Amino acid sequence: MTQQVSFDLSPEKEASKLQFLRRQFFASPALVSRRETDLAGKTALVTGANGGIGFECSRQLLELGLTKLILAVRDETKGETARSELIAAVNPNASVSIEVWKLDYASYDSILAVARRVEQLTPRLDIAVLNAGVNRASFSLNPATGHEEDMQTNYLSSVLLMLLLIGVYKRAASTGGASHPAPGRIVLVSSDTAAWARFAERDKQPLLPAFDDEKAGFDKLERYAVTKLLGQLFVAELARRVPSSLVVVNCANPGLCYSGLLREQGPSVTIPIRIMARSPAIGARALLHAAVVQDERSHGQYVEDGKLRP
Repeated sequence: MTQQVSFDLSPEKEASKLQFLRRQFFASPALVSRRETDLAGKTALVTGANGGIGFECSRQLLELGLTKLILAVRDETKGETARSELIAAVNPNASVSIEVWKLDYASYDSILAVARRVEQLTPRLDIAVLNAGVNRASFSLNPATGHEEDMQTNYLSSVLLMLLLIGVYKRAASTGGASHPAPGRIVLVSSDTAAWARFAERDKQPLLPAFDDEKAGFDKLERYAVTKLLGQLFVAELARRVPSSLVVVNCANPGLCYSGLLREQGPSVTIPIRIMARSPAIGARALLHAAVVQDERSHGQYVEDGKLRP
């Protein structure tokens, strides 16, 4: 199960604003090279892969020799555009397959459909990077589920897909005979904002409906932080129940990157942030480290700039 991990940084220092600024301006995850990690023969799925960090993560996976890439996207037209760009960027002599799958985190049926397709993959899925996320400027309820949209996408739908993928790995292991393939890898994209969440709803019973009440107030940055905090708590608890020999699940923080998620916030937010933001290509390196470099000690842990952090 989970293993003891030591950190070179205290939780208090990790969560400080000064540490955040130091990372943004002076730290950067190392580029993963194919000499270190060769993904030939492997299959990966990336959600929210048509732009930003998801697109860059997909490109970097292909540079490591990935054989099959699945772009799981809400907008299939944008997904096809991303597919064309990725094909153009790949070595023309490489043997690679890139597919676009419809995945709408606003719909449980869509998530279930993707999980069923994953179960049919031969060979099996090796890596899943759950990158899709939103940060809405105002309160909005998902008409199908009744949950607030940020909570729906960043937390509920993300962890549902994670659980369904773990189910696929468990069923494959139970019918695999004597073969023992390497553990699957699932990365939930996280954020250092989780450490700054006030989480005023923590004592609500039951918890989830507290986020669906517009009258309780809505702060977009606080809500985003809480969704990321809940994701970290979920992964930590999941690691107590799911062995790393089956699948290694961790959280990865790409840092503050200038991508579509920020461009939607308006100039008053994006201009100052643009000064300190990383490029999506730099942020994607952190996801690569969590997905293909970190070993089983990262199960249930938080990965930042290629290191395990508290």
